[in-house]
Amino acid sequence: MSDQFAGRQPKAVLSALVLLEEVAACGPGVTAREISRNLGMPKATTYRLLNLLVQQEYLVRTPDLSGFALGSKVTRLAGLAAPTTLPDGALTILTQLRDRTRGGIHLTGYHRTDTARPRVRILDADPDYPIEHPNLVVTDLAASAIGRLALAETDRNTEAHRRGYALQLDELRPGNGCLALPIRDRTGTLIAGLTLSAASARLRDPRAAVESLRAGRDRLERELAPR
Repeated sequence: MSDQFAGRQPKAVLSALVLLEEVAACGPGVTAREISRNLGMPKATTYRLLNLLVQQEYLVRTPDLSGFALGSKVTRLAGLAAPTTLPDGALTILTQLRDRTRGGIHLTGYHRTDTARPRVRILDADPDYPIEHPNLVVTDLAASAIGRLALAETDRNTEAHRRGYALQLDELRPGNGCLALPIRDRTGTLIAGLTLSAASARLRDPRAAVESLRAGRDRLERELAPR
């Protein structure tokens, strides 16, 4: 953001956060005059912060330009932070896959922002085979099959794009790896991934693992993105 929000000016940061809270509390259409009055904030400061937050898409102006509402970045933040409730049918499918599969079965979600970098969320991790280094998996997309599945959406030169699934062997921990199959909505957009974590020896020829997961993946796709 602007230099006005640099770490050396914590008061500006706090004022902007308080202002966002006020817009959320008052609802769409609240005016700069009302915000200034409610917060006891100088009008000049209020207008300066409002304009900056609009520029950064944390706020938007209402169609008549008289008031303000929360912007797209706040909506995305709320969506990314909120826990995801999976349909009962999807949870049943995951349980069935885990019951008959040696290794961990995980479900991840993908969300593309207005930047080039997609966001990855762990929607349901296998409790008996926890994901190793979960923070690394969602922040370094090249580190695991989970992230590589997302990277393949924008890079047709990756092996994952050519094969239709992503694979990682022995990199996070020697002797272990993971394989991820894409789950898409009706437009073909990647929305989730079904991942198997297992011994690397089982995944060196991944065709059997892919076939064992394919039917479950297709069922999950119907649950998560009904046609």
